[in-house]
Amino acid sequence: MGGLRCLDGSALAVVPVAARDRRGLAYEVTLELRRDGDLFGRVGERCGYFLGDLERRLAAARADGSPQAEAWPDPDDRFPDPAHERWISGPFAAAEPELFAFRYRDRGDLASTGELRCSVRTSAAWVGPHGSPDGRWRLARRAVVEAWGAGGRGVRSVLTAGQLADFLADLLAEADRLGRTVGHN
Repeated sequence: MGGLRCLDGSALAVVPVAARDRRGLAYEVTLELRRDGDLFGRVGERCGYFLGDLERRLAAARADGSPQAEAWPDPDDRFPDPAHERWISGPFAAAEPELFAFRYRDRGDLASTGELRCSVRTSAAWVGPHGSPDGRWRLARRAVVEAWGAGGRGVRSVLTAGQLADFLADLLAEADRLGRTVGHN
């Protein structure tokens, strides 16, 4: 199970639940969100493939020699960047790219049954004496994971690329234990 410590101090558990075919065999996963142990929402019907693909793209982005490595020397600042991926480029590349967005579990569910999304945000901090030209801007990129529960309350967690990779690895390992390989090696 993937677990996150939220900025409000709560714990968000993201628990894969097997999606089963008519014979009862697991073929994919859905995610159950639990905030401090209580059910918070259910999202992402059959989302395992997308999570496995994100894990692969994140590993490629964090690798030395990747296009992201040129712009971001610290591997914890390297995330999949639509500007470097052939399927989204040019004017369609977002300033804060969304890595995933999982809403309600089934098409028939109300939109208020939960949401889990992750986007990349860049922040800047001045390094050096305040008000002095003897400094520089330090840019950092972080994954912002936001979840909204069925009651409309939201929580947020901020992760480095390494922390996001660990979260995905834990989540996908748990999905594999359910009997479904979800597209990662």
